[in-house]
Formats: sequence, C-alpha cells, structure tokens
Amino acid sequence: MSVFPVMRVKEMLTRLLLGVSFLTFMAGAALAVDDAAIAGARPPAKLSAFGFFADLADQVPAAGVMPFAPATPLFTDHAEKFRFVYMPEGTSAAYDPQEVFHFPVGTALIKTFSYPAAERPGGYRHIETRLLLRQESGWHAWAYVWNDKQSDAELRIAGAKIPLTIALPNGGTKDILYAVPNKNQCKGCHAIKGEVEPIGPKARHLNHVFAYPDGKENQLTRWAAAGRLTGLPDLVEVPAVPHWLDVAAPLDARARGWLDINCAHCHRRGGPADNSGLFLTWDEKDPVALGIRKRPVAAGRGAGNLAFDIAPGDPDGSILIYRVESDEPGVMMPETGRTLTDDRAVALLREWISTMK
Repeated sequence: MSVFPVMRVKEMLTRLLLGVSFLTFMAGAALAVDDAAIAGARPPAKLSAFGFFADLADQVPAAGVMPFAPATPLFTDHAEKFRFVYMPEGTSAAYDPQEVFHFPVGTALIKTFSYPAAERPGGYRHIETRLLLRQESGWHAWAYVWNDKQSDAELRIAGAKIPLTIALPNGGTKDILYAVPNKNQCKGCHAIKGEVEPIGPKARHLNHVFAYPDGKENQLTRWAAAGRLTGLPDLVEVPAVPHWLDVAAPLDARARGWLDINCAHCHRRGGPADNSGLFLTWDEKDPVALGIRKRPVAAGRGAGNLAFDIAPGDPDGSILIYRVESDEPGVMMPETGRTLTDDRAVALLREWISTMK
C-alpha cells in the first residue's frame, strides 16, 4: 500500500520534544487545544487561538491532534493538503463501514491547503486552513486565510480570492486565482440530506499505511490503538480505496476511488446532486446509476450535446469526460474547488472508459 509522509513532522517533533517519544506526546495530559474555542458560537479571529499546533507555521500538531490522509485526495488546483483530527480527551469516533465515522461533539477536522515555496526550500506557503467543528448543533465550517508572514491565519467568513503562481506536476507554472470559499459555499460540497458533514474520514479512504513520525502504520489501526476509534473490525473486512496514481492497483478501483473522493460528495443518494440520478460512490452497484449508458436528466451546454454520462469504450462521447476535462464555469465538474483541469485524472478516466464494453 502507498505511504504518505507528513511535512517535516518527524524532524520538527524531534526538535520540539527534546527526546520525548511521539506516543508520549500524542497521549500527554497537558493538551494545548482550547475546547471552548471549538464549542463557541463564533470561532476565534485567528487560527492560533485554537491551539491545534505546537508549531503553526510548520504544521506540527499539538498534543492530542493526529495527522491523517485519505489514500486518494480531493483535487484542488494541485494544492498540497495537511490534515489533522482532534477529539476531546477520553472521546472517540465510532466506526461506520460506508459513511464518515461518527465523531463526538468537540471534534475538529483541520485541513491546510499549501503550495511548495521557492523562498522556503523544503517548505510550503500556506494559503488557507479549513475547519469543520462538531458542536451540539452539528458540524460548522470555517475558513482561515494565512498572512504574508506565514505566522498565522485569519477568519474569513466571506471567503477570499488570492492570485498565485503555482508549479505544475509535469513542469512549468500557472497563474491562478485561488478561491477560498465563503461559509455558505462550504455547504455546496458538505451537505448530505441538508446537514453539513465531513467528506474524507471514511474507513475506505483511511485504510492504508501512513508515515507517522514514529513509524509506518495503518491509520485505522493507529486510531483504534490510541482509543480514538471504536468498533473497528478486522482490516480484511474493511474496504480500501487505492491511491489513484498507483499503477499496480486495478484500473477500475483507481478510477472509482478518484470519483468517490472528488465527485461523490454531491453525486450520491441524498447528496446535492441527487436529482441527477448519477451516483459515483465507491459502493454503487447499479451500472446505470454509475452513469454507464445513462442519459442525462437535462440536455444543453452542461451535457455537451452528448447522449450518455458514460459511453462504454468512447471517452469522447461521455459527458463525464466532457465535464471533468473542462475548466469552463457552468460546464466543469466538480463545479467548485478548482479552476484548473487535472490532466492526470482525465487520462485515468479516459483509460477506464476506454476499457469498458
């Protein structure tokens, strides 16, 4: 299985802890996180006020905050993402075989969007940090935008537009206008049956080996051993999404995994795109619901005058490819969260459809 490093965490923890082991650090009694800030009706103005990080600029987590990563990440204009979860001391999430784990009140899911920084060799320029905070009333989403000094991030309820020049995976650079979502836009992707819900922390996305500072371990095993996940069955019973670029994994699993994390938060039963009849979740069994020889519910520009969501053996005749390949507002899918086309993902999906009969 693929291994996912955490940015310089090992060396930073070594320096910070002065010989104290990572496990002692993670289980330490002196938690730095401010539970009252997570529970507040309005969050603090600055990200640092939560206490999620021992070193904010280098994204070194504080005691009780665990790094994690899905096997296949959501695409956001080639941004790197650093993810963390915090649960109040003595609490844990409950395992679910298909949906997001059932997290306790007081949970914080933390995701920082960053790009490699030429002025910081080996380091990153952080653009924004998004929080999902679990309160008694449900999940609440907030976005924090990092300052130029990279010393802290400030709450931006109205979102932001940030001009950037980013490096592309296959070489060269691209000028983009990075969009930080406003609070209402967060609901566009995170709404399931009208309620805000997380997307990534599902069993199938976390069932892989992660490079922790103290060694490599399956994330689900780590969570359970740390008392942060209850009800975990034997790992052989847990589904696992492969990394979408792992050519050793089956093509169908790679493509379905990419669609599951990038599209299925909307294109699922009960999701914002429920009325489309196109359901791209990992466990969807109905080929028509998956889009195979399925006609669109509406014709026009978004369908590209094509007849089927997926035309087996014909990527160019498939609406799915037409929309994922596009970067035109009103046509492209996903419709938010990106301004660029991920050419590698398009190539993967083209290959997948080409093999269909």
